[in-house]
Amino acid sequence: MLVRMLSGGRGFGFGFRVPRECLRRVGLGIAGRQERHASSSEASMRKTALFDFHRDQGGKMVEFAGWSMPVQYKDSHIHSHMHTRQHCSIFDVSHMLQSKVHGRDRVKFIESMIVGDIAELKDNQGTLTLFTNDKGGINDDLIVTKTDQGYLYVVSNAGCADKDSANMKARLAEFKAAGHDVELEFLEECLIAVQGPSMAKVLQPGLTDDLSKLTFMTSTLATVFGIQGCRVTRCGYTGEDGVEISVPKSGVVALTERLLANSEVKLAGLGARDSLRLEAGLCLYGNDIDETTTPVEATLVWTIGKRRRQAKDFPGAEIIVPQIKAKTTRKRVGLVSTGPPVRQHTPILSPERKVIGEVTSGCPSPCLKQNVAMGYVDAAYAKNGTPIQVEVRKKAVKAVVTKMPFVPTNYYSGH
Repeated sequence: MLVRMLSGGRGFGFGFRVPRECLRRVGLGIAGRQERHASSSEASMRKTALFDFHRDQGGKMVEFAGWSMPVQYKDSHIHSHMHTRQHCSIFDVSHMLQSKVHGRDRVKFIESMIVGDIAELKDNQGTLTLFTNDKGGINDDLIVTKTDQGYLYVVSNAGCADKDSANMKARLAEFKAAGHDVELEFLEECLIAVQGPSMAKVLQPGLTDDLSKLTFMTSTLATVFGIQGCRVTRCGYTGEDGVEISVPKSGVVALTERLLANSEVKLAGLGARDSLRLEAGLCLYGNDIDETTTPVEATLVWTIGKRRRQAKDFPGAEIIVPQIKAKTTRKRVGLVSTGPPVRQHTPILSPERKVIGEVTSGCPSPCLKQNVAMGYVDAAYAKNGTPIQVEVRKKAVKAVVTKMPFVPTNYYSGH
């Protein structure tokens, strides 16, 4: 959910070279440019509790959503990407907006803004859902967990933090004025994502809870390697097995150091996070979904609860629900191609070279050794296997509409 479009750093080592424009979009730019503006811009940026730690570990810091965040460390982007796929990496995602919703009417409150069925969730189960607007567009994507502690735990995007918090506060005022029992709390805790196939082996020694019982999209309160007051949720943004740990600021450096003491674990930055999520077919808000795209166009119908579809009681329902049956004129699809990298805003063409859509995210895939991208095309061209073209540097390059995820996901289901 959370990083600006980034297609990588330098050459990937298999014939692809990542364009500098991709780096500029997340503020990495050229080293000299970064140094020239560091003193003036860094002072105004927000910093996570791991900021000094990132710098000490060789992190290259860039601006994202008003925060100074590591885009990569001493290892190359591709090395960090593949290490996550094969071992385990830590990502600092403390810039994300974390909140709790308390009160007897907490479910009714959150459901008044989103498409998901939170009432049907089991205790300590979460779901990906969407804030929608009255025009049927997506205001943000978020994860809502129904805890057994009498509150909902909500995590949403850093880039939408101001918008999301303002919307939630405005709705809170409406609910309280109507006599509902609900309270909203914004958290100061840090958030780290521990992602990769060896995550469980790395984390289990620091937990009294049995990780094998914590399945994908479930959550628990725990003491982690002696750090009390942590919330561990089995989820992530890489397609791999992983957890996100909400941890008190006072303990986040110690916890990160303890995890890094295991040779399986390395730090990873925004660059690897973006290419990992794209291989997994996961949307990036602001690129692949925004206030002008509906859940149906974005092929996110599965986030809309059955009860919610029938009740049509969420923002934009009168527009969104009819689209489920009537279909839409455009659809989000995956694309693969060879040759030069396919980037955001690249035109998508029919075999007759008619413009039929536009790429929203794209990068060379370190795992597949070819370009992967997603974008929106006219519905007539949305079927998997459809041959199309993309216009790169004013030249038509062959591509194929492809099922996502591009790389199989490895979420833990308990089996």
